[in-house]
Formats: sequence, C-alpha cells, structure tokens
Amino acid sequence: MNFRYLGNSGLKISEITYGNWLTHGSQVENDVATQCVRAALEAGISTFDTADVYANTKAETVLGEALKGERRESLEVFTKVYWPTGPGGKNDTGLSRKHIMESINGSLQRLQTDYVDLYQAHRYDTETPLEETMQAFADVVRQGKALYIGVSEWTADQIREGVALAKELGFQLISSQPQYSMLWRVIEGEVVPTCEELGVSQIVWSPIAQGVLTGKYQPGQQPPEGSRAADEKGGADMIKRFMNDEVLTRVQGLKPVAEEAGLTMAQLAVAWVLQNPNVAAALVGASRPEQVAENVKAAGVKLEPELMKKIDDVLGDVVERDPGKTTETAPQQRVA
Repeated sequence: MNFRYLGNSGLKISEITYGNWLTHGSQVENDVATQCVRAALEAGISTFDTADVYANTKAETVLGEALKGERRESLEVFTKVYWPTGPGGKNDTGLSRKHIMESINGSLQRLQTDYVDLYQAHRYDTETPLEETMQAFADVVRQGKALYIGVSEWTADQIREGVALAKELGFQLISSQPQYSMLWRVIEGEVVPTCEELGVSQIVWSPIAQGVLTGKYQPGQQPPEGSRAADEKGGADMIKRFMNDEVLTRVQGLKPVAEEAGLTMAQLAVAWVLQNPNVAAALVGASRPEQVAENVKAAGVKLEPELMKKIDDVLGDVVERDPGKTTETAPQQRVA
C-alpha cells in the first residue's frame, strides 16, 4: 500500500481508502461486512470512510464494531454530516450548529472512538450561513472530536470561501470528496485547480463509475441479476446516467487497454484516478472480501502517458466534463 499526504497537512492516508456507502448495514450482512474490513486491514488499508446517513446510521455502527480492537492510532477514520438522520425531523439535517454538534456526538458513539480524523460536510448547505457552519466545525476541532475538516461535492467557489473562513477560525479544511472517474471528470476544470492552489486534496468516490468501468454491463443487454444497476434500493438511480449503449460500448473498448497494462478493468479504473496528483485517495467499497484484495492491486500503479491517451481516445465524447454538474446534482434546499 502507498500512502499520500491529505491536502497541505501532515496527515497521511492510504491511497486506497475503504468506503462503506452502499454495503454495510443495508446490502451486506454484518459478518460479511466485518470480513471485508478485515480484508482491507490485511491488504494494508488504514483509512476508512463512512457517513452518518449511510443505512441511516447503521453503517457507522457496523464499521465501529469491525474496527474494535484495532490500534486507533494506526487508523484514519472519516465520517460526514449533512443528510437527514434519525426520524428526519426539522433539525435532523443540514449544516446548522445544532445538527453538526449533535451529529458528531452520535457518530463518535456509533464508531466507538473518541475522535474522527476527518469530519466532512457531506454537501453544501444553502440555507445555513457558512460562518455558522465553519464556526461549528472549528469548535468540533477544538473539542478534539475531529482532527481535520473536509467537504464533499462543493464547487470551487464554495471550497475557496470555506478554506478562507477555516483559516480565520484557526483550523484546516484539507479535503474535498467528489465523484471522479474516467467517465465523470467534472472536477478537472475548476475544483482541481482551485484545490491545488489552496492545498486541498481530493478523496474521490465512485472511481469505477458504480461498477460500469468493470465492463460487466453489456450494450443491448439487461443488467446482470443482483448488480447495482438492477437494484432500485442500492444505487440504480446513480448508475442510470452511464447505462446507455454508447457509453457501454466505449467501456468495452477499454478491455485491451487494461490487458496491455496487466490490470483488470476495475484496477485500471482505480489506477487511473490515482494518476491525478491532486487525488490523495480512491474510495473503494466491497460486498465480498476478495473484491478488496483485487482493488488494492491498483495501488502504486504507474500508467504511462501513451496508455492514458489510449483511454481518452477510446472513451471520446462520452466523458462528462461540465463543471456545472456539481451544482446541478446538489440539493438546492435542505431535504428534511
């Protein structure tokens, strides 16, 4: 496993980070989830990412149980706050001071830890003054409940304003967690250049485009039974944008490129995002322990410029690059 600094900080994280978005507490039985976490630890992964909203808090509980007994100082544990949790009452969502202060306490209890290494704003809250949000994060850091602060799916301008306020308040905003893959490159135009300037790293989710870049979805065919695209409760809505014959045909064209690199399609996809120097880690999940072992083989892989160009040539104009997609997919008002 390779390790990279997270933003302009002294914190190092594993460049393959284990995430439990769609699996723990919902799709995968708890004993299998624990086996996946054990497989991640055995593969050298030290960084684990979750969120209070995943399976309505159950994912944090499962991760806390799975990591119990591990040396806390050897791990980096990340979680997030924004989306509705609990019964979804009027203050059970967003980035108000009330919701942040209550949420961090709930997350620490479920994760069975005194602190998280990174506490992330899971979206931008258009209905709470940013000053209120950042002051609450500053207090969470001062109380020792989080060491660093990050954001997820914020625009370049929102990140810039957040970093400026964090500096004024005496803490570090060091990371951004956007969707990023060969097919979804909307951060490259604005977010990445801004983050490079400000000393903020990317921790990217869905590097395999919800499984599309494994090549398992064939053009003109129904999704395999049990796959994410066939599961309305497990991410079918998210994957829909890629499920058209033009995209799937182009993805099939990546098979010889992966073979040339000596990688599986999934490994090629994960290795590709890690070629971006502003990316500190690729988030990978797993529903089976062997998937973890396979994904980890993308760590430390160097893709030559000629190979990177072949990927661009194969995918052509099916790649989404519009920076406006970050705003387009963001909540315009709080979901309660």
